[in-house]
Amino acid sequence: MASSIPYLLSIITFLPLLGVLALVLIKDDDSRKTIALVTTVVTFLVSLLLWLRWDNTVAGMQFLEDVVWFPEIGIRYTMGVDGISLFLVLLTTFLMPIAIYFSNLYVHEQVGAYMVLMLILETAMVGTFLALDLVLFFVFFEFSLIPMYLLIGRWGSANRVYAALKFFLYTFAGSTLMLVAILAVYFTTGTFNVLELQSIPIVGALQTWGFLAFALAFAIKVPIFPFHTWLPDAHVQAPTAGSIILAGVLLKMGTYGYLRFAIPIFPEAAARFGPWIAALAVIGILYGALVALVQKDFKSLVAYSSVAHLGYVMLGVVALNLQGVSGAVLQMVNHGLSTGALFLMVGLLYERRHTRLLDDFGGLWKSIPLYSSFLLVVIMSSAGLPGLNGFIGEFTILLGMYLRSPVFAILAALGVILAAWYLLVAFRKVAQGPLTNPANEASRLRDLRAGEMAMLVPLVLLFFLIGLFPNLFLEKINPSVELLVENPAIVMKVER
Repeated sequence: MASSIPYLLSIITFLPLLGVLALVLIKDDDSRKTIALVTTVVTFLVSLLLWLRWDNTVAGMQFLEDVVWFPEIGIRYTMGVDGISLFLVLLTTFLMPIAIYFSNLYVHEQVGAYMVLMLILETAMVGTFLALDLVLFFVFFEFSLIPMYLLIGRWGSANRVYAALKFFLYTFAGSTLMLVAILAVYFTTGTFNVLELQSIPIVGALQTWGFLAFALAFAIKVPIFPFHTWLPDAHVQAPTAGSIILAGVLLKMGTYGYLRFAIPIFPEAAARFGPWIAALAVIGILYGALVALVQKDFKSLVAYSSVAHLGYVMLGVVALNLQGVSGAVLQMVNHGLSTGALFLMVGLLYERRHTRLLDDFGGLWKSIPLYSSFLLVVIMSSAGLPGLNGFIGEFTILLGMYLRSPVFAILAALGVILAAWYLLVAFRKVAQGPLTNPANEASRLRDLRAGEMAMLVPLVLLFFLIGLFPNLFLEKINPSVELLVENPAIVMKVER
């Protein structure tokens, strides 16, 4: 589908870099904050053109851009968006203004450098979801590591350097193997183009080892158990805005990578190794939930809940049917909204009390009822309450996995119960019960302000919009998912 706006995808991708240029030229911190916020808001508004001009009848790529980059070795600047990547782009551009606004309120050191890194990160994330050339994808995918590494290492908590190094080394190691596989694919097929590779059968050892290299890189990025150990450290040590973007967007690069690259390029191996990945996903769901139950730090609890919830996304991905994969795509968005909102709520509370220990709270409903009310809605969204966004995604995933493996679906369903358990226990410790700690009294603790409400209200509205009207999203997702799961190699292997 041709857009009436030439190079719309490139405009969305690189618009934040115009903000970077302005930030470099301006020295006043207040002006820098304003420029960063305006840049992200404008980027979001421009990205809405994708939704407004979307054709629900097209299963393939829309708004395609294809320009020769390095003709000598066949590298092209190819960008496109389909129903699988559409909402991940919109999720990115939607969460960035929220993360920037929070930062404007609470970041006061080296503001210029901080905002530059955030805007560069946005370009890298959007580019990752739109790139259709393996080299172009790899450049965006890897470049996103640098700003997040610096954000954690400079503006994080006490153990920030350790967490930043662990984050970088884990993800970089996996990506190195993927780069080797990309080169092997090129020398075998003669192309880096993802759309062309979907129609070129890759046989022999490369089908297996190529998939495993891609799968490992994406497994670390998600992260899937047992490659998850970097994530709690990164989340706990990252600044609040970093945690919002890390959970909301960066982790989705892993789950998206399976659907855009690993499965279409290596369909036979994807179907063959699917049950093993499903087993790891189920272990991650149960493990993440059980560890979250015993956490005393609120942010650490949310970090382990992220491990558990992303297990559901991977379960839907490897179901390799319409219900499971469509549910996984929708749940990527749901997880980004709900977990991003949870980290936002934790950050707002920390800025008031400068502690994240659950035992330091209690009775906040009496002192800050507005905050507590929003916290309850966010927790119910993350727990998958019917009528909110989390329910429809998890239900569709479990349905898709039940059609493939009832045992895995039943075990994963236990994770839903555990999620409600640890999330409601956390809410009880924070907001309910007697108000025994004087530091939590209304005279010492202010409730939400108008600006903070402005961050939360759009999130809550989306919780209800997705929960009550999921077809607004699924009607755009399903055609592209059908095109993916109807790959003959996948159908043949699964039916065996």
